[in-house]
Amino acid sequence: MTIRVLVADDQGMVRAGFAALLAAQDGIEVVGQAADGAQAVAMTARLDPDVVLMDVRMPELDGIAATRRILGPSFPAARVPRILMLTTFDIDDYVYDALEAGASGFLLKDALPEELVHAVRVIASGDALLAPSVTRRMIEHFGARRPRPAVSRPALAGLTDREREVLTLIGRGRSNAEIAAELFIAEQTVKTHVGKVFQKLTLRDRVHAVIFAYDAGLVEPGG
Repeated sequence: MTIRVLVADDQGMVRAGFAALLAAQDGIEVVGQAADGAQAVAMTARLDPDVVLMDVRMPELDGIAATRRILGPSFPAARVPRILMLTTFDIDDYVYDALEAGASGFLLKDALPEELVHAVRVIASGDALLAPSVTRRMIEHFGARRPRPAVSRPALAGLTDREREVLTLIGRGRSNAEIAAELFIAEQTVKTHVGKVFQKLTLRDRVHAVIFAYDAGLVEPGG
């Protein structure tokens, strides 16, 4: 299956370079290029990409605001795309907000070409780009400096005790194998619980499960 990608970046040479690199890969088609966030929103609605490669800092509408619009409930698209954020800095105040807005990961602009291609394929497959341990460290960094929003208690109440345990361990950056070892259950059983947690809480992937766990108070920053 061909992965349809939209590249959004306000720097023309960067945008063209990413597009050329991705277009040269088997199974990837670049369906468009946007020079700002407003164009990215309009082109996403029109072109229906699988993945949007979205720069964080752009004129007219920044990447975070564009991501919120694209992933919002009223966005007129045939399907919900996956958003891969691009950032210049490895610690960027915008990264947490981007992930909370619904992005499925982020990538540094100076990443190697093969890392960019791998990231697009990972995002398109439905996975989050970040490894659990990396996600945990990043959320701890931003979560410690950010007011914790209210999380619906009924949402948590809908989880079984075991599912709540699994969500807490995801929030601590544990992999499925580590969760299985800690809870003395099979890894396949963990995968089943993870799937049910995602479904009940309408979470896209592990990145957003980590964010939910912190916002719900199941895991404390630095804990």
